[in-house]
Amino acid sequence: MKNEFLKRTKIVVTIGPATEKEENIKELIHAGANVFRLNTSHGTMDYHANTIRLIKETAAKMGVYAAVMVDLQGPKIRIGNLKKELEIKNGDKLVFEHSLEQQDDSIIPVDYKGIANDVKKGSRVLIDDGKLEIIVDEVENNKVYATVTNGGILKSRKGLNIPGSTASLDAVTPKDIEFIKFAVEEKADLIALSFVRQKEDVLLAKKYINDFGASTPVISKLEKPDAIKNLADIVSVSDGIMVARGDLGIELSPVDVPICQKMIIKEANRQRKPVIVATQMLESMINEPIPTRAEASDVANAILDGTDAVMLSGETSVGNFAIDAVKMMSKIAVSTENSCLYEFDTDKEFNDEIALTRQAIVFGADKMLKYVNAKAILSFSHFGYSTRLMSKLKPSAPVIMVSDMEETCRKMTLAWGVYPFCKKWDETVDSNLLLKIDEFLINEVGLKANDYVVITGSAPRLISGRTNFVRVHKIGT
Repeated sequence: MKNEFLKRTKIVVTIGPATEKEENIKELIHAGANVFRLNTSHGTMDYHANTIRLIKETAAKMGVYAAVMVDLQGPKIRIGNLKKELEIKNGDKLVFEHSLEQQDDSIIPVDYKGIANDVKKGSRVLIDDGKLEIIVDEVENNKVYATVTNGGILKSRKGLNIPGSTASLDAVTPKDIEFIKFAVEEKADLIALSFVRQKEDVLLAKKYINDFGASTPVISKLEKPDAIKNLADIVSVSDGIMVARGDLGIELSPVDVPICQKMIIKEANRQRKPVIVATQMLESMINEPIPTRAEASDVANAILDGTDAVMLSGETSVGNFAIDAVKMMSKIAVSTENSCLYEFDTDKEFNDEIALTRQAIVFGADKMLKYVNAKAILSFSHFGYSTRLMSKLKPSAPVIMVSDMEETCRKMTLAWGVYPFCKKWDETVDSNLLLKIDEFLINEVGLKANDYVVITGSAPRLISGRTNFVRVHKIGT
């Protein structure tokens, strides 16, 4: 079997100034990137549109599939534009007010209209991923008066968190709606929804997507305490989940994040939904050619927890060693998956919320792998539903998916252990089709004559119906 089928865990990379050229994208794919994230907190729509086209064109030239994920900024609160950076010291008194630009040197602008409504005396406010901290003294005339308890350099557009108090935040902001429309028009494969607090946030985003005439899958980013309380409900209406550990570690506490990560992955796996672990996975590789041992362990432990994908942010968007970071993540993934400790069993029970017939088919295929020592599962699927179910079982052999839709092939690049191919083979299974399948498995997958594979698909037509059969096939017979 070809080397590209050795890595099962998928890698999401963030595109930015360090990786925005065609040659960079080509190198990222060669290094192991599967999904390209566009961060709409930065860059213009024109910039992102050009990037999407470049990713699709580059992948097409290489003959591979790569998904594009548009990551919505969401109701992220930020410091407005300051006239200059400010050094703030412990004990300093500060005044905050809603504004986009600093007009008065004595007042710090905040781009959130609800800033004066969502804090009260004693509220703790964190700035720049928790590097700076202030405590609110009083709120008066829409101004927030506060004392610095952990000082540093205050810069424009840095994030601001009010742990446990953001009731006035919109679930989907006007900017998000514009970028949802943009994602639909540009045929992005995935949309990541930030700061999800309840299932209604996801349903609202899906309504906008439907209104714009699409059904683009929504990846819910869990980074608020409310999301943990409403975890099962959010997962049930989402198409995928992201453990967004940056804001989660600020809104809660860094000590709570590891357990939350495990809880989220477990629930996503129980409901058979793809899950991504993100934030600071190889952070030191922004400036260094190798990661710390703790970072390597972090990636490996996320994989051992059962994640489908791991994500790089600053490492690939602005880092000095972007390609090396992806190569390193790929090596950690392969090493972990080949370890005797990687015996992941994704709760292999029937889930009453999921189509029972298709569950039975994929469970049967997974068991057949071991009995006949099959080299791969060959999954024929129009939309990829049954292939996703197969992926969540973490089978011991690669899942080679054949679909007649390129859109499905791109989306399935996020699914653990799935390798998509587009073929117009929606035919009745007969000897001629089996010959085509054998040629494909030998020439494009790298299997050999007399190797066993387990095939799942639909009958009478192979792809376009609901998956309803499983068979063991010996190549060349």
